Order: sequence, then C-alpha cells, then structure tokens
Amino acid sequence: MKTVLLAKRLKVHFPDLLSEPRVFRDEVTLDVLDPQRIVEVCRYAKDELGFRFLVDLTGVDFPEEEPRFMVVYHLYHPEERVHLRLQVRVDGDPPEVPSVTSVWRGANWHEREAWDMLGIRFRGHPNLKRILMWEGYPYHPLRKDFSLAGKPTEMPGVAFTEAAPLEGGPFVARPGRTAREREPRARPVEDQEG
Repeated sequence: MKTVLLAKRLKVHFPDLLSEPRVFRDEVTLDVLDPQRIVEVCRYAKDELGFRFLVDLTGVDFPEEEPRFMVVYHLYHPEERVHLRLQVRVDGDPPEVPSVTSVWRGANWHEREAWDMLGIRFRGHPNLKRILMWEGYPYHPLRKDFSLAGKPTEMPGVAFTEAAPLEGGPFVARPGRTAREREPRARPVEDQEG
C-alpha cells in the first residue's frame, strides 16, 4: 500500500516525533507526539512527500482522557491518489497548537471552525475569530460538556418570534408520512400554498 510507504518515510525522517503507522480499514494514521512541531511535520509531508492538499482539519473532544483534545489533519496526495491522517493531542486552557496556515492556506477556515466549535486555539493564525457563532459567545458547542438543551443567551426573544421569510412557501417541506407529502418539489403547483 503506497500510503504506508509514504507514512514510513515520514516516520524515518521524524523517528522520535511520530508513532508507528496504523492501518484500519485501509486508512493510515500517524500520531504526532509533540504538538509544537506539527507545522514541521506537515511542511515535510507537503514539500517532500507530495501531500499537497489538506482535505480537512478538525478537532475531537475526549473529556475523560488526558490530553483532552485531538486535532486531526486529513492529507491528500493528488498524484498517488492516497490519503494520510495525522493526529495530535492538545491540552491547556485554552488548548493550543500551532497553526498550519503557513503550509496550507486552506487551513484558515478549518482552524477557525475548530476554535469556534471546540475552543482549540491555533497559535499564529492570521485571523482566528468565530466563523459560525457570534463574537462574544462564551461557549464552544461541540465540546462534550456543552448541554444538549443549549445555554442561556443574552439575545432578545423577539429575534425568534417573527415568521421565517419562506414560511409556508413553495420551497418549504411540511410534515408527512411519505416523501411525496413532505417534498415541496413533488407536490403539484396548486398544492404548494401551504
């Protein structure tokens, strides 16, 4: 498997920094043991091994473990058509890891989302601000300790009392047992009025 060979080359270059490659369901994963050196590992993977595309970067919360958070990097080698996953565990208050935006500019929004949803800071990010929640929102909704019922908000109730602009319109699904009853495109035009 080509991915394993590339992962082993990465391990040879960083022998004390990376775990042995693990293969599960044809996916290859390496753990980066020092989060402060993630940029160095990513740059080598891109420049020397050809993983030129960062498919995704995300965070995972393991509240019962130490370190609590994991940042996962999904890399792609376009010429070889193979994927590689790098994982790094981070902790702290807030948890922090260096930004890889200097390696892949596309990491910008992924890192902003991980900050917004999980509270993982990316040191050196050019514009680390919320991307989904509003500035000043004090919580991180994808953390496992975030209440499923939500948190109290300072937003006035009137913001949620007005009807949605398309409420009852032809593009709004409605309750029903079959797709024909629910899907607005499946209903005849004369029946799309609500």
